[in-house]
Amino acid sequence: MSGHSKWENIKRKKGATDAARAKIFTKIGREIAVIVKEGGPDPAGNAKLRDAIAKAKANNVPNDNIERIIKKAAGDGDKNNYETMVYEGYGPCGVAVIVECLTDNKNRTAGDVRHFFDKFGGNLGTSGCVSFMFSDQGTVVIETGGADEDKIMDDCFEAGADDFNIDDDMAQIVCDPNKVTAVREALEGMGYTVVSAEAEKVPANYTTIEDEDAIRKMGLLLDALEDNDDVQNVYHNWENMPVEEEDD
Repeated sequence: MSGHSKWENIKRKKGATDAARAKIFTKIGREIAVIVKEGGPDPAGNAKLRDAIAKAKANNVPNDNIERIIKKAAGDGDKNNYETMVYEGYGPCGVAVIVECLTDNKNRTAGDVRHFFDKFGGNLGTSGCVSFMFSDQGTVVIETGGADEDKIMDDCFEAGADDFNIDDDMAQIVCDPNKVTAVREALEGMGYTVVSAEAEKVPANYTTIEDEDAIRKMGLLLDALEDNDDVQNVYHNWENMPVEEEDD
């Protein structure tokens, strides 16, 4: 749920431990609950919910879990009121970092995020200090299934893509952030398996870290943020971010 590259994102998730997967389930569940409270429990009339359900399924969240979360959020059983909070700051060597949270306790979350930045050689800044370096972009990642590249290109543009890139057995489609749902559903209708589909923040430029200790601290900062239940997404402009290999 973090990083400047969907390829890195997906590779990191594939190697996730059971504990990490459980945290992903928790975060997606919280996201679904908020969306249901804002737009209703019917996916047919709530595009954000359709996207969240697709995201949950792509992350192997069981259907029973998804249905349970929706029913609870739609009824009186869920008393949690989550609020969206966004924090901005700098990691080691000036890496720009944006942290998006859903929290029921702003003081707790702010304290945790500040602690992580301080502990791992960064600085939590004020609102707007790094967000100007990022732009909103719709990104949809699909499995190509070995299809012909020309056909994939035609299908992507027919679905509404502005650009696309093929790497091994996956294709990354770039689109207007407001068209993610339409592009995802069009590609699914063509028979493609969608791995990821969401609006994300993409940096205009990147920062490279050469110092080994700074690299270690930047990795620990991202891990600590990812591990926090209140943190939904982390975006950064670290160019040479190490990629965890998938376990055999």
